[in-house]
Amino acid sequence: MKIFKYKNIYFFLVFTLIVSQNVDAQLTKVRGKITDSKTKSPLPFVNIAFKGTTIGTITDFKGNYFIETRHPSDVLEVSYMGYKTQSFKVNKNVFQTINVELETENINLQEVIVKAGENPAHRIFRKIIANKQKNNPSKIETYQYEVYNKMEIDINNIDDEFKQQKVFKHFQFVFDYVDTSVVTGKSYLPAFITETLSDYYYQKNPKKEKEIIKASKISGVENENISKFTGQMYFDVNIYDNYIDLFGKNFISPIAKFGLMYYKYYLIDSLYIDNKWCYQISFKPKRKQELTFTGDFLVHDTTFAIKKAKIRIAEDANINFVNDFVANLEYSRVNNKVWFLTKQKLFVDFNISDQSTGFFGRKTTIYRNIVINQLKNDIFFNKNATQETITLEGSLDRDTEYWQKIRYEKLSQKEESIYNMIDSVKEVPVFKTFVDIVTLFVTGYYVRNNFEYGPYYTFFSFNPIEGNRIKLGGRTSNKFSANLMLTGHLAYGVKDDRFKYGLGFLYMLSTKPRVSVGGSYQHDIEQLGKSQNAFLQDNILSSVLAREYNKKLTMVNELKGFYEKDWYQGFSNKLIVNHRTVFSTKYVPFMHINNGIDTINYNTLVSSEITLSTRFAYNEKFVSGQFLRTSLGTNYPILNFDLTAGLKNVFRSDYEYYKVHLSVEHEFPVNPFGRFRYLVNAGKYFGKTPYTFLQLHEGNETYAFDDYAFNMMNYYEFVSDEYASLYAEHHFDGFFFNRVPLFRKLKWREVVEGKALIGRLDEKNRDVIVFPETLSGLSKPYFEVGAGVENILKIIRIDAMWRLSYLDNPDIPKFGLRAKLQIEF
Repeated sequence: MKIFKYKNIYFFLVFTLIVSQNVDAQLTKVRGKITDSKTKSPLPFVNIAFKGTTIGTITDFKGNYFIETRHPSDVLEVSYMGYKTQSFKVNKNVFQTINVELETENINLQEVIVKAGENPAHRIFRKIIANKQKNNPSKIETYQYEVYNKMEIDINNIDDEFKQQKVFKHFQFVFDYVDTSVVTGKSYLPAFITETLSDYYYQKNPKKEKEIIKASKISGVENENISKFTGQMYFDVNIYDNYIDLFGKNFISPIAKFGLMYYKYYLIDSLYIDNKWCYQISFKPKRKQELTFTGDFLVHDTTFAIKKAKIRIAEDANINFVNDFVANLEYSRVNNKVWFLTKQKLFVDFNISDQSTGFFGRKTTIYRNIVINQLKNDIFFNKNATQETITLEGSLDRDTEYWQKIRYEKLSQKEESIYNMIDSVKEVPVFKTFVDIVTLFVTGYYVRNNFEYGPYYTFFSFNPIEGNRIKLGGRTSNKFSANLMLTGHLAYGVKDDRFKYGLGFLYMLSTKPRVSVGGSYQHDIEQLGKSQNAFLQDNILSSVLAREYNKKLTMVNELKGFYEKDWYQGFSNKLIVNHRTVFSTKYVPFMHINNGIDTINYNTLVSSEITLSTRFAYNEKFVSGQFLRTSLGTNYPILNFDLTAGLKNVFRSDYEYYKVHLSVEHEFPVNPFGRFRYLVNAGKYFGKTPYTFLQLHEGNETYAFDDYAFNMMNYYEFVSDEYASLYAEHHFDGFFFNRVPLFRKLKWREVVEGKALIGRLDEKNRDVIVFPETLSGLSKPYFEVGAGVENILKIIRIDAMWRLSYLDNPDIPKFGLRAKLQIEF
């Protein structure tokens, strides 16, 4: 079973593996805390500004502030009504902390009569909501712009203890590049930087997106797939949406139409911004640990559109591995009609804990040359794809002079130096060793020149048939070939004293679009009726977590070939030719009783199949390597449709049959109650064939939870030639536990699930060979349900499961606990 769910964090791991021109502009960074000099209480909404400029900010509800600019003055001024204004000398082009204790000022005020009434911030908020649809940029039918993206990855919490570790002995020079984050105050070492300049086009109906990457610069890595991934399409924060999707979690926008249910609002100030009179409103969550933000925004007093916004995830939000997230958004009016995002700065602090070494992710996006409602001709957009990314030839080869000319925002000296620093670090042997270790952990393979050894978790395992099993395997690396990958393994079972082996290849015919051909042959032991998502049979965890003494394993010879083609994004076909020889065992014999008298024994059962698979996943995104790729998912249902023909007398195959299979899988938010996921499978066989080639329903005889199997069903328990199944699962993401103090502190989350199966078996298939004693068709529906707790220690899920039908079957679990390791935000 795939125990690590890394879809939502694969981006983070990819860049961990990748870390494998002086300019005048410099950054001045100031952060600190403002308190009352007598009470020492933090002061919210204090004005902090560089004197003589329009550059400033206000303190948050805990009195904290941070400010970062390329154009500071020499003096920082701190002012607050009822307190004496104070000024402080600022050192330019460096980081500094300025904590301030404000002294009260005696002011004689005339009598003020306070009457009960509406919070003025609520009145403004309702006008924002009333004008929300008019001001939301997503209402625009078509638009285009030029966009500059800069993304940086930094290793944080770089202290003296970290620097003195032996692993860094040979490249102490990198610590000359250590800087300090103005947001968190943590020190960090830049590890990766990428810049992209693109033209982006959008059409609402029918929805089409097109991005043309004109220039891309990556720290020491020339990789077109990374250029695509760091482009405009994959990162977007729209404050006008009711929910803002961050790391797979739906945070409630501070201007959601139901924002008054989740936030407290405060009218702080009114001021001119770019000659537009704006109201400044601060906000904070009403309750603890909900997926909300804190921050402030400036809203135009006439159109009630957002002019600027700073949002920061609530300190106690129920999310893993993200210590902080800050988004700064700036909007401008285009053609004096539509408000459009012109600058976006994102900051993320990834850490297992606040003190451990982690990563910063920083992204700056600037939009220029915005054009709205300019229609494109019919051939401009790809008619077969909703999203299209084109990388222009030579975009990775732009020189320094080109970048200095086209950058919207100059790099600091430290940012410029990252490119050279990364290239230097990659040549240090100890760094290469570090990258090898990370690669081994993430992929399961140890890379050595032209070969990758692994996966490591299959080196040793054990089962009742083979006893102790030793396996050596691997595949060729990208260094061997950029088009051809060879695979192979050799295994030996001590108890059965037999060798098993396998060989295979994958050849990439094209990457745009993706077209590949491959083949394999293996002679190895297999568990029939095991889900495709389950642990590999020789995974050590499959042995350790087994709950039954499983003697149902079968020797199989399999020769397979395939041809796969992506027609366009999210739509692909795969043609598979498969020849299988399944061997009988003393525990799973193959027998036929003729006329109820004569018994015929078969040593093998042979099939030859050809399958056409069709996959449709609208708007599905991938992170692609040279040969393999990982799906980042889609917001739409994923459909798989398979047509299979069993061919008799082809390579001595014994049976003719046909199969139709359809599956639909979808996960979607049910805000604010979490997210719901379902999986529907249905299929039908035509013809006459033994149970080994029918639908042996997926059982699970381990204590590991398997999404794609029936966790309370044994192997060889049910078989069908016509069937339909449903798996439904709801993740509440702490909706109830967040309201219970103890569970809120633990950040546990609730999950419930249920599985149902119906099927039938034609008598002609029942009589081909004798069924094992435990195997039968379905005479009524099968049900199992469960309820569990996930996010235990951030990575563990435990479910209590009940079987609700066929309770009289022998040796079946009626109740059980199942566990799963998963990494989720």
